[in-house]
Amino acid sequence: MLISNDKVVSLSYTLKVNNEMVDNAVAEHPLVFIYGRGQLLPLFEEKIKGLKIGDSFEFMVSCDEGYGQVNEMAVVELPKDIFKIDGEVPSDLLEVGKTLPMRDNEGNALNGVILDIKDEVVVMDFNHPLAGQDLHFNGKVEDIRDASAEELSHGHIHGNSGCGDSCGDGCGEGCGDEQFGKEESGCGCGCGCN
Repeated sequence: MLISNDKVVSLSYTLKVNNEMVDNAVAEHPLVFIYGRGQLLPLFEEKIKGLKIGDSFEFMVSCDEGYGQVNEMAVVELPKDIFKIDGEVPSDLLEVGKTLPMRDNEGNALNGVILDIKDEVVVMDFNHPLAGQDLHFNGKVEDIRDASAEELSHGHIHGNSGCGDSCGDGCGEGCGDEQFGKEESGCGCGCGCN
């Protein structure tokens, strides 16, 4: 079986930036996703298309084809008041370097890193953590199978080797990008399915 649209693919991999490992998935806990559903970077999917179980891969995704250049407009000052809960900002909430899940004006989920805390504002960076970086991947195809009708309908993997096993800051837009949170549901993906 070859990697193609609507196949469930399991990969072990290492992601390096500037020769430093920033993410990985081992064979015992691989990255598992439905190929062709936009859960990974487009160029990543293009590079692994047609591979079979046991095949290895190694390639680079430039920053322009990955998470883009750093956007200075994504560094913003937010009023400190928006972080108040019951009239006060929790003492452990605002720390330089901490990543906070937030929503924009349209309700889209995004993560911001706190760069600075001033008297009245919090300076946050909403660029992807890998923006401006060339990504170097190497890995191996661990498994390929047909996705079930239910998985295709829901758009993600179910069962023991699905989303719950591959959530992390994975290689490109899988569960780690808040598409699916580890909620209290049967598959670990927050869809409410079993």
